Amino acid sequence: MRRDVFQAIADPTRREIINLLAYQSLNLNEVAVNFNISRPAVSKHIRILTECGLVVIKQQGRERFCEANLGKLKEVSDWAEKYRAFWANKLDALEVFLAKEHKSIRKSKV
Repeated sequence: MRRDVFQAIADPTRREIINLLAYQSLNLNEVAVNFNISRPAVSKHIRILTECGLVVIKQQGRERFCEANLGKLKEVSDWAEKYRAFWANKLDALEVFLAKEHKSIRKSKV
């Protein structure tokens, strides 16, 4: 099953794994020691992150190293940007409306 980036970042453990790997490549054991969950549970999180393209696993000898592929987060950024722009426009319109209302109230008191 192909997962999407939104499924991956929905889980706080996976977000923390991404955060760890954003700064350095780590093998699976090095990732696992940062969490109070079982090694198989960490492996499952890594598998989900790999399926959605946020983590790439590279074999180096007998070790498997995990690296973050943060470019995949652009999908999330683009999606959030649409809503940021939408709400910025709505809040700007509200600010204009409230400024007009404030002027109107001040005039009526005079």
